[in-house]
Amino acid sequence: MPGPLVKPIPGHPAAVARTSRRGFPERSLVVADYHAGIEAGLRYERGVELPSKAAVRRERLLSLLDRTDADRLVVLGDLGHRIGDPKGDEAEELREFADAVADRAELTVVPGNHDGGLAAFFGDDVEVTDPAGVRLGDVGFCHGHTWPSREVLAADVVCSAHEHPAVRLEDEVGGARKERVWLRGTLAPEVFAEHYEVDPAEVARADAELVVFPAFNDTSGGTWVNVPGQGFLSPFLPDGLADGEAYLLDGTRLGDYRNV
Repeated sequence: MPGPLVKPIPGHPAAVARTSRRGFPERSLVVADYHAGIEAGLRYERGVELPSKAAVRRERLLSLLDRTDADRLVVLGDLGHRIGDPKGDEAEELREFADAVADRAELTVVPGNHDGGLAAFFGDDVEVTDPAGVRLGDVGFCHGHTWPSREVLAADVVCSAHEHPAVRLEDEVGGARKERVWLRGTLAPEVFAEHYEVDPAEVARADAELVVFPAFNDTSGGTWVNVPGQGFLSPFLPDGLADGEAYLLDGTRLGDYRNV
């Protein structure tokens, strides 16, 4: 029996998806919120000086491609950090990233809110999809900063990002730490049907799954999903995730993310 359509890789903010392209089955490595050039961005935006982790990020990603023997890499948005045209260190990192991936797999980027200039930057060298996402076989992909297309919603599993979901965990003596998490649960068709002004049955399957990916970049912030007062960024969350549960990167199931 085949495994799940989208299977997280234990210990990593990445998953393997059973996808297809033009009728041919593929094995896709999926990551989200890579944020190339984030160190340069933080220096400009906040005056924070951090050494570049460009090479470390790239090697982590390439090792996962080699380990999974993936045919395709799907990036769920925010491949770059700068909002607008990539420049300087970020542009250099993006070029080196794309060249290294090209030696191993096809590359598909679903643009996020930080990727406005990405299509023009890469030209025909990299496939950059419509911001509303793309469907590859039974799996749909979107970034999550805007509503996914109806084609994406018709998939068995919809993969989203944008939130950088994390939980605050406290120990017995009051210490706390932040952990990146996956959010998984049933996609709520009625939420998307209201947006598209159609019947829920026309939007998505009643048993479709929604998976919100953790950020690949461990420097970026995120949404603390179990802290009161923290709001979601995506227009379809949290309502679009009917019964969401949180999972740590190592696979530990935390249960209902709201009650962690």
